[in-house]
Amino acid sequence: MHTKTLKIATRSSPLALCQTHYVCNELRRYHPDIQIELIPIITTGDTMLDIKLEKIDKKGLFIKELEYALLHYHADIAVHSMKDMSIHFPKGLGLAVICERNDPRDAFVSLRYSNIDSLPNGAIVGTSSLRRQCQLHERRPDLQINNIRGNVNTRLKKLNTGQYDALILATAGLKRLSLDNYIRMSIDPADSLPAMGQGALGIEYRLKDNETLSLLKPLHHQNTAICIEIERDINKRLQSNCQSSIASYAEIKNNNQLWLRALINSTQQNKIIRSEGISLINDAKQLSIKVAEDLLIRSKS
Repeated sequence: MHTKTLKIATRSSPLALCQTHYVCNELRRYHPDIQIELIPIITTGDTMLDIKLEKIDKKGLFIKELEYALLHYHADIAVHSMKDMSIHFPKGLGLAVICERNDPRDAFVSLRYSNIDSLPNGAIVGTSSLRRQCQLHERRPDLQINNIRGNVNTRLKKLNTGQYDALILATAGLKRLSLDNYIRMSIDPADSLPAMGQGALGIEYRLKDNETLSLLKPLHHQNTAICIEIERDINKRLQSNCQSSIASYAEIKNNNQLWLRALINSTQQNKIIRSEGISLINDAKQLSIKVAEDLLIRSKS
């Protein structure tokens, strides 16, 4: 029986709170007597809504205040969207578990149009992600792609008032908020490769807190963790060598194979460069090195 109150740091946005409540419910499923206290925190990324993400140092933009709470013992764990996680952790912190991945795909959201191809020339599409912007521009260079910030409900309000013809959002977030009625279609990864970690939740903790780690272990999903680790490997190798937007997505096939796809938007060549490969799960680290090196070489040639 767990008598200590587990304090959970979370962003204060509706989606972040929804994700954290999911973790709370999972913890109570395995530990019915657990006491939980939420510590909602407004992060830097939540307040800088008038600045394009590419103009900001994005490292830790949505998580550093949560990590401060962990380091100063204001909270025991922090719940993050894995796509917001930095590649490196502050000293003393690390990932306890990665929860089972939800739908990783991007979603096409529109009140009038059924898919990207049905948008008329010059239609206005909103997304704050450079990754989404470059892939959408490659497919439909005629579209007007505008930056949009704010939480999901704020973005949907702008769609409902006619400021945008369509939005590109994360399918998982809309589903968690029970807003999947807005999804006209989830976009195949071949057409919009997801961000590293998209659709998955990670739980950060203090590395020496073994009591908390034992509580969290039942929430860990091994196959998701394998895929996320490889996606993070790709991002780690590419981020240190290029300033382009990056996408990486891994899937497990036939129980023992891993299919890895990645891309970078080469600003020098003004085009998207893609690479992919399949290997046994045990060889996935080598595959991530091969795919990343291929992208780097081709982006500089």
